[in-house]
Amino acid sequence: MELRLSLFGVKRSIDLRGLARFRNTWVVLAASVLVIPLTLWLLAPAAVPDLAHGNIKGAQALKDGWARGEMIALVRHVERCDHSKAPCLSGDDGITDRSRSVAVSVGAQFEQLGLSNVDIYNSPMVRTVQTAGYMFNKVANEDWLISCKGRMLQEALAHKIPGRNLVLVTHSECMAQLAKDLKVPIVDVGYGASLFVSAASPAAPKMLGFIEASDWRTVSAQ
Repeated sequence: MELRLSLFGVKRSIDLRGLARFRNTWVVLAASVLVIPLTLWLLAPAAVPDLAHGNIKGAQALKDGWARGEMIALVRHVERCDHSKAPCLSGDDGITDRSRSVAVSVGAQFEQLGLSNVDIYNSPMVRTVQTAGYMFNKVANEDWLISCKGRMLQEALAHKIPGRNLVLVTHSECMAQLAKDLKVPIVDVGYGASLFVSAASPAAPKMLGFIEASDWRTVSAQ
């Protein structure tokens, strides 16, 4: 095969037969460029669902699982004072004064779900103690909710009583560890956010999703 070119009266020809042997190689390379990213995308773990903003199926699964006492909820403490310029509630190792209302509001949402069949524990850090107090009007300190590296899921399942939901007021690090234990992407949630795990089958717990503190109203409306 020969390619003939003519420009301003100058003629040139290019013998393409020498390039033919590279054709299969280029086809393979081009296919690899497409196939490898697609394969990685297909094998990547699915993102943790947001149960708010119109996720009717997810919100219903939460309500149904909660009614059956199958859920484990990790709730992050509200705004910590030492990471904010807002006035402290009491001391810089606790929460900000303005975040009390956030804690109360999230607690009210859990009350709508139902708190009659729920066990509630919190990390003994001041910010989680204060958060639990304003959310649920009770405090039950558990040291394992401070240092949860490598064993968050194991400890949560050990404290989960069949037929009763479990709420753990804890830290973002513990939420990240739980996601890691369940082999799902780590969720970067804000203060007061809740992460829900279905323990319908304790041998195969499943990440259900998360709700940010400010998004509960969209869940209640569904």
